[in-house]
Amino acid sequence: MELKEQFEAAVANSKNLAQKPANDVLLKLYSLYKQGTEGDVSAEAPSNPFDFVARAKYAAWEELKGVTREDAMQQYIDLVTSLKG
Repeated sequence: MELKEQFEAAVANSKNLAQKPANDVLLKLYSLYKQGTEGDVSAEAPSNPFDFVARAKYAAWEELKGVTREDAMQQYIDLVTSLKG
């Protein structure tokens, strides 16, 4: 199976996990998904200092700057696989 197909399967599987992951794991899934589908973050950081969720998502994605889409997809697949346990 091609990496992109494995990634899409992992995305589908992430929605059917037996137990909801902790917030830090959800944030990691989000950032890996964004890096894998869009590449490096290019938008401005959220301007509202009280929008903690948006700021956390932006910061998590920004931490992955320079990681290739393929590496991010593989890390996402590996993380979802480990969560399925």
